[in-house]
Amino acid sequence: MTPKEIGADHTGAPAVPEETWRRAVELVTAAEEVALACHVSPDGDALGSMLATGQALAALGKRVVASFGDQRFGVPRLLRFLPGQHLLVEPAGYPAAPALMMTFDASTVERLGLLGDSAAKARELVVVDHHPSNAGFGTMSLIDPGVAATAVLAEELIGRLGVPLNKDIATCLYTGLVTDTGSFKYDSTTPAVHELAARLIATGLSPELIARDLYDRSPFGYLRVLGAALSRAELDGAAAGGLGMVWTYVTRADRALSGLPYDEVEGMIDIVRRADEAEVAVVLKEDDDGAWQVSTRSKGAIDVGRACHLLGGGGHARAAGFTSYQPVTQTVAALRGVLPPPA
Repeated sequence: MTPKEIGADHTGAPAVPEETWRRAVELVTAAEEVALACHVSPDGDALGSMLATGQALAALGKRVVASFGDQRFGVPRLLRFLPGQHLLVEPAGYPAAPALMMTFDASTVERLGLLGDSAAKARELVVVDHHPSNAGFGTMSLIDPGVAATAVLAEELIGRLGVPLNKDIATCLYTGLVTDTGSFKYDSTTPAVHELAARLIATGLSPELIARDLYDRSPFGYLRVLGAALSRAELDGAAAGGLGMVWTYVTRADRALSGLPYDEVEGMIDIVRRADEAEVAVVLKEDDDGAWQVSTRSKGAIDVGRACHLLGGGGHARAAGFTSYQPVTQTVAALRGVLPPPA
């Protein structure tokens, strides 16, 4: 599939120029070692795209190191089924000044966390991403906001490098695709997305097992924390231009009572967003350092990515987030104040 075909059913989406693809392939082909990175607190698209590419590069005989720059390094439990994790190293073991570094699904260098310094010192920095807010912070950009997931671009690169898809690589890519299309529910789920999914499934992966790991498994403590969060949910009918905003929060104390690690509450937003009376859904999650990680979702009429960008975060029109160090009520008020008018 050519870059033009990838973005063909995304009106107005700029595809990566053919010359840029050619240069990227030449750069990777000539490299002996490639350092890969994705954004902090990685989701399925970030980690899946990175590990898929890492396995492909290893198949070409490259030395590969992969990481993400979290202070508390660890793969989220829901993603521990992904193949290729033998390539991961903690940030302390990551090259300080890579000859070639590639980033995945990171819209800004700040999203690389502890690996930001390595990116700044890299001789060549290839940015692979699909966030509209990504202005291109590397020496080369494989950025296309018109595709559904960074995994789409990773698959294109892997194909251009001449590496055939196998079940392990495809599992990582499929996870990225499922994650960023909301299990094929969002408008980004186009014919091209389904065609790619079909090619990935043809390698023998199990969509059922991947979906079960991503969405249908939680420790019992999650139910108690979810109950606490839902019990304090608030509906602000006047927010979002009168379309409504539902919000709630999860504290460290909530999680501590049930022995629940932070990454276990990531999917809570998908339950809160079901409220019919709200166009926008917000869940604030207190992390282990006391900061609030704010997840937002829109049903399509409000660009939450734009709002989160104004608050130091980013994302997409329908799914975005930011970090706040202010109390819950102040954080919610700040977000409410920057929500753009309905489209």
